[in-house]
Formats: sequence, C-alpha cells, structure tokens
Amino acid sequence: MTACSFCGEEIKPGTGKLFVKKDGKLLYFCSNKCEKNLVVLGRKPRNVRWTKEFKEKKSAAKQ
Repeated sequence: MTACSFCGEEIKPGTGKLFVKKDGKLLYFCSNKCEKNLVVLGRKPRNVRWTKEFKEKKSAAKQ
C-alpha cells in the first residue's frame, strides 16, 4: 500500500489517483480533496490541520 502525498493516509489497492507532474514526479492521492489542496490550491500539508504532517509537527512542538 502507498501513502497519500498530501495527507499521509494509506491508500488501499485499487483506489485513489496517480498524478504525474511534468518533471516526472509521481503524486498519489486518496481523494479529490487532497488532490485539489496540493495541485490546484498549492497548499502545504504541514499547514493544513487534518493532515498527518500537521499533527506530527504539533506534537513535536509540545515536547
């Protein structure tokens, strides 16, 4: 199983989307919500509250 490039959630086989950038980088998405936030809106996962990266950053700051 692969992880979503935006939220970090595991993607079950046969689901999700694969996005290929012009430079050849592969991005995996679990939902349209994740794809839109990264590709269209250009948001960083560390600044969006519901992503795994934000939660890890927040817990590291508390320690």
